[in-house]
Amino acid sequence: MPEAPDPPTPLQARIPNALTIFRLVLAVAFFAVLELGLGDHAPVWIPGGDTVPNPGPVLPRDVLLAATAIFVVAALTDALDGYLARKWNAISKFGRIMDPFADKVLVLGAFVYLASPAFSAIDPSSADNTRLVQLSGVAPWMAIVVLARELLVTSVRGFFESQGIDFSADVAGKLKMVLQSLVAPLVLVLLALADVSPDSPARWAIDLAVWLTVLVTVLSCVPYIVKGVRSGRGLIHSP
Repeated sequence: MPEAPDPPTPLQARIPNALTIFRLVLAVAFFAVLELGLGDHAPVWIPGGDTVPNPGPVLPRDVLLAATAIFVVAALTDALDGYLARKWNAISKFGRIMDPFADKVLVLGAFVYLASPAFSAIDPSSADNTRLVQLSGVAPWMAIVVLARELLVTSVRGFFESQGIDFSADVAGKLKMVLQSLVAPLVLVLLALADVSPDSPARWAIDLAVWLTVLVTVLSCVPYIVKGVRSGRGLIHSP
């Protein structure tokens, strides 16, 4: 019979939860940097050489890089607090609730900001210079899809776990989270350091990464729906 794991020390029990709280603080800092740095940002020209009339200032590089650094540190705390909680047998009710909450605040908030007008630019191909393009590649409807997926899965998981059915994140859900956590800073870095004019390599990379993330996000909810349907049938036919 395997031995029961040693209980965590008081310090070990606190550290994973402290990292979760720290991630929430970093999420707020991430939003603050973008809000203060881009809040009054007007649509800009996409740099494109002689073919673009009067190319203006691009998105402020220092703001984007600072936001990227904060996001990366916050995402790393997600991996670290889970690892330490399992290693030290320090999984708590607080962590089970607040850890996914902190993750969703950070990632969903990032996508909402990337879909905001602060990341828009005047389309140089428009005749009257009034049509805008989203430099981040994240359209508002994409942010809604990502948010809707999280609301659906959270609601289904909350219901079935209240019935005593395990609804832990599966491989697809974890892959989705990893991809979202990689794409958000990737977009910010490319916007800060690369030429994102139409048909440029960076433009293609941003659009491909964002579309792939949205597709994986949608597909990742399928296993939860299937499991929910099967579990629901079991509840209906249970005595």
